Amino acid sequence: MPTNVLMPQLGESITEGTVIRWNKKVGDTVARDEPLFEISTDKVDAEIPSPSAGIVAEIRVGEGDTVPVDTVVALIEQPGDKAAGPATEAASAGTPPASPDEVAAVSDDPVRHRDGPRGQSSPVVRRLAREHRIDIETIRGTGAGGRVTKADVMKRVAERGSREGRVEPMSVMRQQIAERMVNSRRTAAHVHTVFDVDFSHVAALRAKREASPEGKGEKLTYLVFVAHAVTRALAEVPIVNARLDDDDIVYSDDVNVGVAVALDWGLIVPVVQRAQSKTLFELSEAIADLSERARAKRLQPADVGGGTFTITNPGVFGSVIGTPIINQPQLAVLCVGAVEKRPAVSQDAVVVQTRAFLTLGFDHRVIDGAVADRFMGIIKQNLEQFDEALIS
Repeated sequence: MPTNVLMPQLGESITEGTVIRWNKKVGDTVARDEPLFEISTDKVDAEIPSPSAGIVAEIRVGEGDTVPVDTVVALIEQPGDKAAGPATEAASAGTPPASPDEVAAVSDDPVRHRDGPRGQSSPVVRRLAREHRIDIETIRGTGAGGRVTKADVMKRVAERGSREGRVEPMSVMRQQIAERMVNSRRTAAHVHTVFDVDFSHVAALRAKREASPEGKGEKLTYLVFVAHAVTRALAEVPIVNARLDDDDIVYSDDVNVGVAVALDWGLIVPVVQRAQSKTLFELSEAIADLSERARAKRLQPADVGGGTFTITNPGVFGSVIGTPIINQPQLAVLCVGAVEKRPAVSQDAVVVQTRAFLTLGFDHRVIDGAVADRFMGIIKQNLEQFDEALIS
């Protein structure tokens, strides 16, 4: 009997998922636990392994289609199996099976029941047509059974000359990022304050640790020191670690620090849970683990939920100062600029120091400027006077 491949439920609050890429096509051989397709939810992007070894007999959900959890998205069969379904029936009738971008997500789609071949298409193709303001009913499809494909829509775009250059629909993750950023700007009263911090002491501690026998192979980044300093500051100024729920300020019992990770396909913010209970080295291990799993698409919903404060680190790309957008429903976000050597005045003399600009974006509906600056002052002090005993 063929094995059903289901849309998984990655977390209790997840009710649907979007197929963003198929790694196999109909007829391909797949091994058990081999990545079969990739999905995007409102929490994470993830690779989904095949539940069994065999041959991909049918793909029922096209790339870009969103379906409820537990929906059968594909069938895996063993040699000799006879899989029943649209693809098999089409093949037996002499019609080639539809490609993933041609397959409709639901059988009762009203577009599929219109007279004639025109207009028959998958949701992702119809969405693409809407984005280009094209009436899909005016396109004669070249897909199986006259279905309208992505190529048909893009050909019409080229013929119409409506846009110059390459046209690429936004990914699911990009759409979610856009929605959240606009919502945050619309919701919070964003204000930013910038502090110039001397990292010379931290730089010396890092160099000393790396040169020691016990420090061989360790990688204590500047970001780890910042995260440690932030965690301690949040304990002293708990309102920065709070969130707004209607007219109530909800103070969090734990400090759950989100660390933004830049990906080739977007941005995600995995969360270090209960950061206040972790040592410097435990913070380093947690951040490295989350970053690695984010890039490998191995995060779970629990890894990105429950954040109370966010740190973003564009300084690794050379950015000196940034004005980040708050990650709702949090009240603040810290941006770490490039840590670099530059001239500074110390005891009436110009000297070379390792410094960086730290920018706090905060919600002025709840946090006043004086509170934000006191919070930043604590971070500055924690870094410039970092306790060497914490890394010994």
